[in-house]
Amino acid sequence: MSIEIKAPTFPESVADGTVATWHKQPGEAVERDELLVDIETDKVVLEVVAPANGTLKEVFKGEGEVVLSDEVLAIFVEGDVAATAPAAAAPAETAAAAAAGDLIMSPAARKIAEENGVAGADIKATGKDGRVTKEDVVNHLKTGTAKPAAAAPVAAAPVAAPVAGERIEKRVPMTRLRATIAKRLVEAQQNAAMLTTYNEVNMKPVMELRKMYKDQFEKVHGQKLGFMSFFVKAATEALKRFPAVNASLDGNDMVYHGYQDIGVAVSTERGLVVPVLRDTDSMGLAEIEGTIGDFAKRGRDGKLGMDDMQGGTFTITNGGVFGSLMSTPILNPPQTAIMGMHKIQDRPMAVNGQVEILPMMYLALSYDHRMIDGKEAVQFLVTIKNLLEDPARMLLDV
Repeated sequence: MSIEIKAPTFPESVADGTVATWHKQPGEAVERDELLVDIETDKVVLEVVAPANGTLKEVFKGEGEVVLSDEVLAIFVEGDVAATAPAAAAPAETAAAAAAGDLIMSPAARKIAEENGVAGADIKATGKDGRVTKEDVVNHLKTGTAKPAAAAPVAAAPVAAPVAGERIEKRVPMTRLRATIAKRLVEAQQNAAMLTTYNEVNMKPVMELRKMYKDQFEKVHGQKLGFMSFFVKAATEALKRFPAVNASLDGNDMVYHGYQDIGVAVSTERGLVVPVLRDTDSMGLAEIEGTIGDFAKRGRDGKLGMDDMQGGTFTITNGGVFGSLMSTPILNPPQTAIMGMHKIQDRPMAVNGQVEILPMMYLALSYDHRMIDGKEAVQFLVTIKNLLEDPARMLLDV
């Protein structure tokens, strides 16, 4: 039975997508739920998987082509994978391969085994005729007995020697995600009265608190205690005290939000994405750390969904993880403010008339002056500074 493989149904905010990568080619046998193609949109990469066991018959949209919501991408023929496989996998030859000691593995099983460096001979086969299934590989990995497969020697491909004096250039099309990021950043600078105020925070109290409790925290909650959760909680408290910083602009209307949804910028190979922590006022440090860690992992794997990145009333970006000492973050419209964290660096500071070496961090708050006055912006950043330099304030709400 033939089945139409269609593009996903895009949300109203996404007009179309681009075919990024075909993982299967026409005539290739496919198992149910195996990845067929990636569709890149302005915000995320969406995966289209096989609806059943069968064969990819014909592809209508090649890599790089634009597709609309629910547009037909390919024709899929449903049927048993073994029955629809190429003639090279005929029963007689399969038996010969088995007799020669070669394992029979499904395509999905072979892919997972190769990705995890598992030798086929180490896997217990439970499929028909001694076939290794995807479940066999997954179960083998769960037992923790997986051994790295011996790497086969690969002959190095000859590399053409560069011509002396040659000036090499490489032209690569901008991805949809990066093009959208660029467009939004330019619009933010053109359409907002953006200013940035700076302050610095002594990180010693937070660092000492973290050092004291990090082992017990991880033991109880199963999460490592980082710095970002402290900044999220401090920002949440400051947003409650300064509603204009937590607001957004909708035309000539100022929309004040009675909740705190904080976006956390995550760097990926395809560009910067901003998944959102919902209702941070009700979240504990462990939940914040766990959610951010999940965002980072799914961001690297291209698994973040539309719902993860929509909305948000405030954004935090951390250039310090890359070594940035100071920067000017750009607004994430329609939000009216964004805070930038930076590198923690020891500096000589005057404390009670004495010079002390303290771990200091610069904080930057970029804000839309059309809605936020300079006084509010400065006081907002000072509030975060005070909360971080005395973390007990966050517990006592003072």
